[in-house]
Amino acid sequence: MDMETVNNVMCQLTDREGTALEAPLYLPQDAGPQQLQQIVNELLRNEEKLPYSFYISDQELLVPLETYLQKNKVSVEKVLSIVYQPQAVFRIRPVNRCSATIAGHKEPVLSVAFSPDGRHLASGSGDISVRLWDLNTQTPLFTCRGHKNWVLCVAWSPDGKHLVSGSKAGELQCWDPQTGKPSGSPLVGHGNRVNSMTLSTDYVLRTGAFDHTGKIYSSPEEMKKLVNHVYFSPDGQWVASASFDGSVKLWNGVTGKFVAAFRGHVGRVYQISWSADSRLLLSGSEDSTLKDTEVKQDLPGHADVVYAIDWSPDGDKVASGGKDGALKLWMG
Repeated sequence: MDMETVNNVMCQLTDREGTALEAPLYLPQDAGPQQLQQIVNELLRNEEKLPYSFYISDQELLVPLETYLQKNKVSVEKVLSIVYQPQAVFRIRPVNRCSATIAGHKEPVLSVAFSPDGRHLASGSGDISVRLWDLNTQTPLFTCRGHKNWVLCVAWSPDGKHLVSGSKAGELQCWDPQTGKPSGSPLVGHGNRVNSMTLSTDYVLRTGAFDHTGKIYSSPEEMKKLVNHVYFSPDGQWVASASFDGSVKLWNGVTGKFVAAFRGHVGRVYQISWSADSRLLLSGSEDSTLKDTEVKQDLPGHADVVYAIDWSPDGDKVASGGKDGALKLWMG
């Protein structure tokens, strides 16, 4: 065996679906993410050099291969599988301060959603109203009334021309964001509350309702295991969940393999939100705080439970709503 082979490691570069980029190749052990980016761009024949991140066994590679191999006691006699993942060209900064508190709702804020262009915010509340806000002036545009019970979820169509809200009574209502008026009659059919929904690009509405089994929890311990929110990262690489056991958990979005658990909250976690570049994850909890799993920073400010959070499409702002009835905007 010559010295060149001894100082190199046989690697297989694959995309996140497991498709090999090329045949396995020897890489120098002192190669790190920067060198791997150059190699991937060359093998893909990218005219414009793109940023990539690299993962070995779901762990991001941030050091030279030699350092990783020694730390994790990985044998160089086997082919080392390295997954490459395209990164967003832009990098979103973590939010770290409350830039505004917006009053208006008279009961807890249960849902928030930025419009696709990031100029407006929709909120749903226990006061059975939906409110539309102008984020440039931080003032209300419209108060939409018509629901008969708590508004549990709001969602925009991808073109921003439609807004739909769902309530504890089980009905859905479509609104015109330009006027704040209903677009047609309420949609009914669910036997219980509508907890979540989404609108696709072809205007198909999907809903998730609490009308399946009528399960009764046998103990407080069993109730604490409830998973309240599940959310894929925008790039599809990760899936995160928020649980009433106070944790946020992370899985590989392709293989389903469990990756990590974040346990910074001291109360139930109600909702999570990803940044547009899939790097940052925020969670809102019963402990009245928002937490950033990347920088492990608390964002206090709410006076009570945080029920709803959303990250703006441009990554500049985060909106949160809670039991104190306040909407808060956060910036980096």
